Amino acid sequence: MKNSLNLKKIKSVEGKVILPGSKSLTNRALLISALAKGNTKLLNVLKSDDTNRMIEALQTLKVKLKVNVSSVDVTGMGGVFNEGLNSVELYLGNAGTAMRPLCAALAVSTGVFTLTGEPRMMERPIGPLTEALRSLGISIEYLNNDGFPPVRIRGGVPKVHEVTVSGSTSSQFITALLMAAPVCGGLKIKIKGDLISKPYVDLTVKLIEKFGATVTRNGYSEFTVDGTGYTSPGSYLIEGDATGATYFAAAAAIGGELELYGLPEDSVQGDIRFLDVLSQMGAKIKKTENSVIIRKSKLHGIDVDMNAMPDAAMTLVPMALYTDGPVTIRNIASWRVKETDRIEAMVKEMSKLGVKVESGADYIRIDASTRNDIIPSFDTYNDHRMAMCMSLVAFDRDIVINDPECINKTFPTYFNNLKSVIKN
Repeated sequence: MKNSLNLKKIKSVEGKVILPGSKSLTNRALLISALAKGNTKLLNVLKSDDTNRMIEALQTLKVKLKVNVSSVDVTGMGGVFNEGLNSVELYLGNAGTAMRPLCAALAVSTGVFTLTGEPRMMERPIGPLTEALRSLGISIEYLNNDGFPPVRIRGGVPKVHEVTVSGSTSSQFITALLMAAPVCGGLKIKIKGDLISKPYVDLTVKLIEKFGATVTRNGYSEFTVDGTGYTSPGSYLIEGDATGATYFAAAAAIGGELELYGLPEDSVQGDIRFLDVLSQMGAKIKKTENSVIIRKSKLHGIDVDMNAMPDAAMTLVPMALYTDGPVTIRNIASWRVKETDRIEAMVKEMSKLGVKVESGADYIRIDASTRNDIIPSFDTYNDHRMAMCMSLVAFDRDIVINDPECINKTFPTYFNNLKSVIKN
């Protein structure tokens, strides 16, 4: 029997929140540090289910790691995985930021590798990446359904160094190829179609450059990465999680004032732009060198394209309860292949409040001008972001959140952090 969490109506929030390290940066930095020459101390490392899956995978692949409370010391291998890895199975849970980059890195390594995970991972597409890797001459076998994990990889040196990959389903496919490129002799990566979640690709490029790779690019249509490998910068500080920050930023905009620590002004994370969306809605925002302060204000409805930051976009859904007009979120087809079908899940859960919810293949619209007064019990679909988003409904009424432990995927301390700033 899974647990549930009762949240009483929140009157206001006030105080400071120290953000945990970014999941996206943590898992990327762990893998790149493992492939780099030299040793790397990673600071402000996120400890969560997803990052634990990456750490366990690297240990299975014979990478030497020293895991500390908030840091990880990585002894780099100076290249691909190749130490007697003849038949290795890696269980990666539902961690897309582990599954996709590891798939590419192992494809250009020496050995036979099986990548598997929990049932929902078997429904999340990997075909565009595996087909791109096959075009390099790598042998990859689907063990269940074509285009989906689990997969068996027989790694080796690419026979060619130019690849085309679709950009319309997930930016993680491009990220995976970018991360593998420096240790496989370099790659020219051509993007087919419109690339979604562009800021995540920018984040990847900045990170691999931090570790010594050279990237030349033609916008978002072509990337050329040299094959000189990675070199450790010695240490790397992982920024606070900009996506996790959105829940607290929204909470402050709805009902109080919060200062969020760990987000530098020059953040490499695309989801920092969520603050601009909040500002458009009327929230008062002040940025400092390493934090951001958000203050309550009258909030307006918005009609916004969130293709560049689909994860942060989810936070806008419950905010419709507190705006003077509807909230429409567009160009979010990628929601349907995340931890759950997030459009369908949001329609079902928000409808419990008696509000008007409209959706299509790639959009959702919430009009909360009418609503009921029931105490809803929200299902979370084993999706961490559903749990955190729906907690914001507590500014409107008492609520129940089922399976709150699903936040362990990326933000295990979320509810404790939230409770620490509630001022009722």
